[in-house]
Amino acid sequence: MSPDASPTRAEESPMTDHEEQDFEHVVKRRLAGKFEDWPNEAGFEGLTEVRGPIELKVTGSIPPWAAGTLYRTGPGGYNVENTPKGTFKTTHWFDGFAHTHRFQIVADPRSPNEPVRVQYSSRHQAEDYVNSIRKTGRLLSLSFGQRQDPCIGIFGKMMSVFRREEPEPAPTSANVCVTVYADLPGFAPKSRKEPSGHRGNKSIYLATDASLIQEITPETLEPIGLARQHKLHPLLKGPLSSAHAQRDPETGDLFNFNLDMSYCPTYRVFRTNAVDGTTDILATISSLDLKPAYIHSFFLSPSFVILCVPSSHLGYMGISVPWKGNIVDAIEPFSPSRTCKWFVVDRRGNRGVVATSESPAAFFFHSINSFEERNESTGDVDIFCDVIEYPSTDVIRAFEMDVLLDTKSKAGNYMKDHQRVRNCLPRLARHRLRVTAAAKRREVPRASLEKLFEIKAPYAGELPTINPAYATRKHRYVYSLATYGYSTMHDRIAKTDLSTRQTISWSGPAGHTPGEAIFVPRPKQLGDRGGDTTTEEEEDEDDGVLLSVVLDGFGKTSYLVCIDAKTMKELGRAVCDWAIGHGFHGLHLETGVAHG
Repeated sequence: MSPDASPTRAEESPMTDHEEQDFEHVVKRRLAGKFEDWPNEAGFEGLTEVRGPIELKVTGSIPPWAAGTLYRTGPGGYNVENTPKGTFKTTHWFDGFAHTHRFQIVADPRSPNEPVRVQYSSRHQAEDYVNSIRKTGRLLSLSFGQRQDPCIGIFGKMMSVFRREEPEPAPTSANVCVTVYADLPGFAPKSRKEPSGHRGNKSIYLATDASLIQEITPETLEPIGLARQHKLHPLLKGPLSSAHAQRDPETGDLFNFNLDMSYCPTYRVFRTNAVDGTTDILATISSLDLKPAYIHSFFLSPSFVILCVPSSHLGYMGISVPWKGNIVDAIEPFSPSRTCKWFVVDRRGNRGVVATSESPAAFFFHSINSFEERNESTGDVDIFCDVIEYPSTDVIRAFEMDVLLDTKSKAGNYMKDHQRVRNCLPRLARHRLRVTAAAKRREVPRASLEKLFEIKAPYAGELPTINPAYATRKHRYVYSLATYGYSTMHDRIAKTDLSTRQTISWSGPAGHTPGEAIFVPRPKQLGDRGGDTTTEEEEDEDDGVLLSVVLDGFGKTSYLVCIDAKTMKELGRAVCDWAIGHGFHGLHLETGVAHG
């Protein structure tokens, strides 16, 4: 069990003195099965929607300037009973059925001393998808990691390879629940009449690693639209993309890539204009030695889109995905020979790929941020890419349901291998790509690439976030979900100082599992904590609060916790009388702001 039984705590650790030693302590706890005393079942079982809104009890205090709407999405169901084949059971966390949550944080502008109120509602978004399982007993579409029905023969597999998509899919016919966006340019919103590039209106979208986008209503969370990326541009016809599209913090332009799998796989990096919704292909990347890969995120710096193709290669040039029925089983066995390939794409001057590079074989889910430093005398540009990475692809199967829930000691079996345990623990790494002035030549040069540092668990973790005002700027602090080895998931929120390599963490009592910590900055006009106004240069990067949905695994309830992002001490919480499922990502929209 956790060494701390107090309600919550903020703890500071001098990372430089004991990093490797503390990493080994986490490994030993995993090998010893310490996670057996940490209940996660309530975040996966018996979850229901609450259409609300329901007023939540608030204890402590939430600052009025954090008022707005917090959207959270992720799975909210895993089993389907009474199918022709019995009970259908989801086998991977990432394939749970879509369920989005809405926390309305309400402050009275006329009475700033009145306590902040919080209202909650939620809704499922994949009803037709679940009903098709109920009718057939199996998935009729591709998934992330759902084990395929062994009764499907060769003919059925061949048909899945050539199955055509529906021209106008029903809004709830897909399972989309990884990321949340506001006002995505280029898509015609159904929740309002004006084009989505118009900044003053609200449209909420859900995304996943397929080239699908689902629109939901901002208030009721009802699914009202489903579209593919080829609606943006006819060449974006591939089935895979990144769930983590990037936005230019100044213009609002949208950046992403589309992966078209064939004999010669093609990555198309594109930009959608926030003003008029038009889409441009910035680069078409294709070669016989470039494999299709599962890529969850990428990097955006002030001048470039940086695409890293990790070592999660899809077999037989991608044909393994429809053949196996899912991405996980289609990923080729990890090999150190399968290096990561980097592509630097110009997003300012339409020069396409201006540099390439390679790094040792590795895997990552989440990029953190990217920024640049320019040498004015040589014209060289250093691009810094921060990422949470792993030395192999082992971590992907660590999120299978049997492992997370330790069903029949599956977690113990998976964690018996010393090297696998190490491979499944995250590292926060900073890579530097140096793009020389020779990038202006016709031939695409090789960029030098160096890993500047690496910070291992428990001092960094998954689902990383930063102060959003520092996107594409040099940042100092990263917030993530870390583990000391007491859970099959994560057991605390860590604040990592990249300058000093120190960390402060927030943790609840044993059995309290936090979700992604979303940073809400203090408005600039409020100045510092004493109320004085400050300039942008004087602004503290960590001046704000974190919002995280925490599961009490023993009490089988959840709460929204508000944490001081500077001190990592709890300020207040809004308590639910029910459990909210272990989710993925979210979005906070301040009151009166729609653009996200």
